Amino acid sequence: MADIGRDEIARVTVLGCGTLGASWAALFLAHGLDVAAYDPAPGLAGRAAPAIAEARAQLAELGLAGQGALRFHDRLEEALAGTDFVQENAPENEAVKRALLAEVDARLPPDILVASSTSAMLRSAIVADCAHSERILVAHPFHPPHLVPLVEIVAGSAEVAARASAFYARLGRRPVILNREMPGHIANRLASALYREAVNLVAEGVASVADIDAALCNGPGLRWAAMGPHMTYHLGGGEGGIRHYLDHLGASQVRRWASLGTPELTDAVKDRIVAGVLAEAGSRSLADLAARRDAALMGILKARIEVAGVDD
Repeated sequence: MADIGRDEIARVTVLGCGTLGASWAALFLAHGLDVAAYDPAPGLAGRAAPAIAEARAQLAELGLAGQGALRFHDRLEEALAGTDFVQENAPENEAVKRALLAEVDARLPPDILVASSTSAMLRSAIVADCAHSERILVAHPFHPPHLVPLVEIVAGSAEVAARASAFYARLGRRPVILNREMPGHIANRLASALYREAVNLVAEGVASVADIDAALCNGPGLRWAAMGPHMTYHLGGGEGGIRHYLDHLGASQVRRWASLGTPELTDAVKDRIVAGVLAEAGSRSLADLAARRDAALMGILKARIEVAGVDD
């Protein structure tokens, strides 16, 4: 497979331009890359342009004000013409993704990387109909990708993983490479494990939804924004580090694991969660909450920029 150097990726095609695709597009544009956006839904420009503009304004506040050119296309072949990289954001539907990736694969030279933003699907499944499946990878972001640096990469070869990682790193992202595919990749599996216990705490009547959320945001969530669980417990082990922690406190972890719940999402549990979330949200709309989230993320990102090493 031919190598694509840094300076050769100048035009990116974004396939699917809902909230995720608009966020990706803004990131690419802010780094000076031209973007060709395609979405089969009618009214693409009217829907996507305001979201892209808002995200670009946030990135400009963070010091990223590149002036890549944005063009909207209503034909797939036009969006793909002359592209150097493809970021696919089709609905999380295996049949839809398989068909779209197969069509994209058939239309592009085999050295152009095609990245899927799938959050849970296996790469082996969605590339099954592609003639050049080796150049198609999973590149799963956390929403919104223009602010959250994580990109989880599942590739068919070390070469493709390295090329994709280098590209995303140049955009200020933090790529992580999976050695083998796994449903939900890494971050969603960790998030799902935590959310399962958050639901269990509601189901068991241990605390309110708001207090469960507050316990995470005001406790371990703050530490996890700086370093992951393994490194956090390395510090928790004192002078002996992680070895001391595992030898002396690992048993307490095992006891807690044994006590974790396996809740069922019954109608009653769903109702309690919904009521708790609405009470926690109060009068704030979804747009208000999203703005609050983005402002918090930007504050965290600004702080991380000032502290060396937290993005390791």
